[in-house]
Amino acid sequence: MNKTLEAEVTQLHAEICAGLADPNRILILYALSQGPRNVTELCTELEMPQPLVSRHLKVLRERGMVTTERRGTVVTYSLGDDRLIQALDLLRAVMHDNLAKRAELAQAIL
Repeated sequence: MNKTLEAEVTQLHAEICAGLADPNRILILYALSQGPRNVTELCTELEMPQPLVSRHLKVLRERGMVTTERRGTVVTYSLGDDRLIQALDLLRAVMHDNLAKRAELAQAIL
């Protein structure tokens, strides 16, 4: 792979990771994995203010992580790719294993 293409792919990778870097965005993605929602539904379900949810949806939309469908004045958001949840679940499994190892070390010290 040439250096320019490699740099572009790495940048896109970093942008996806940045999209996952906020806990609220992760919660939004998990909510959307249960089915499409509009902003009001997400705000109610996640107990977050509308401006915050809208701001996070914008970031997720810009990265292709969510898609939109407009019906009149209502915009419905959907998960852009189910593999995002698989990736998040995989990261949670890694986190679980790391925490278990730390707990083992802490027990060994006591």
